[in-house]
Amino acid sequence: MNIASLDLNLLVSLDALLQQRSVTRAAAQMGLSQPALSASLARLRRHFDDELLTRVGNEYRLTPLAVQLKELARIALSGVERVFTAQPEFDPASSTREFTLLVSDYVTAILGDTVAALLAEEAPHTSLRLSTHSPAVVDRAEQALLSADLLFLPPGFLTGLSRRDLYRDEWVCVVAADNPVADVGLTVEDLETLPWVATYHGPTASTPAARQMRMLGIEPRVQVVNENFLTVPTLIAGSDRIALLQRRLVDQLPLNAGIRALPVPFDAGPLIESMWWHPVYDDDPEHAYLRDLVARAAELAVGRPEGIDLVDEGQ
Repeated sequence: MNIASLDLNLLVSLDALLQQRSVTRAAAQMGLSQPALSASLARLRRHFDDELLTRVGNEYRLTPLAVQLKELARIALSGVERVFTAQPEFDPASSTREFTLLVSDYVTAILGDTVAALLAEEAPHTSLRLSTHSPAVVDRAEQALLSADLLFLPPGFLTGLSRRDLYRDEWVCVVAADNPVADVGLTVEDLETLPWVATYHGPTASTPAARQMRMLGIEPRVQVVNENFLTVPTLIAGSDRIALLQRRLVDQLPLNAGIRALPVPFDAGPLIESMWWHPVYDDDPEHAYLRDLVARAAELAVGRPEGIDLVDEGQ
């Protein structure tokens, strides 16, 4: 295909149409008339030999091909925007860029406010989007990081991407404050018999501590699966359930949360929180600024513990 023969304005129209699933709403988003965007949709339908949007009752639905194109169009458009907004140097004070971080609620609780405060001070016209990641996002991290700036995840889950370690934490077991084991301490047998609240539980989704536990032959009896860390205490308090949480997160909980943190009765190893990005942005000035800002935010929020070398590890 000869790219030079394509009208790249159609990429903007395609993205708006697939995101909005409505010619009227997409036209309003783009500042175009409805007939003008309808004409673009007709050209897109001819190009792909597919309806893309089909009317069902009073709404439009995406065809199977359109579902495939939805994220690809957003990634491609983001790449085009990065190309044509690139500058030899990055000036935080004048930038109007939106930075997107793919995070867990744990990282948001630990770093979110500090990152936002530094950006507000140094780059007051930028904005920060904190998007919750999921096992599906992690599974396609390389693709996701073409449109998002950073993904926060411990080492051991990703390969082929650039990384910078930020800080250390440790895992603790949490139980209800009135659970009898809270006074005597946990044993490995307790881990195998008590019901669990598991976070990110699945064949390719787990926390590092849960993976280590299984490697040691300790198989938890999972009763509840939850893809948030901050809501785990509410699922523990007043029950006989058990869960693994990060010490720094537990330390932020109110004293009346109804849970107690206990030492993990196996070698769970430290938790190292890292930020990951696509290697294509290794030398990008604005991306380098963001990485430096996040690293400084981590130092301000949790300090700089021993064993963490705050140096970019580009691939």
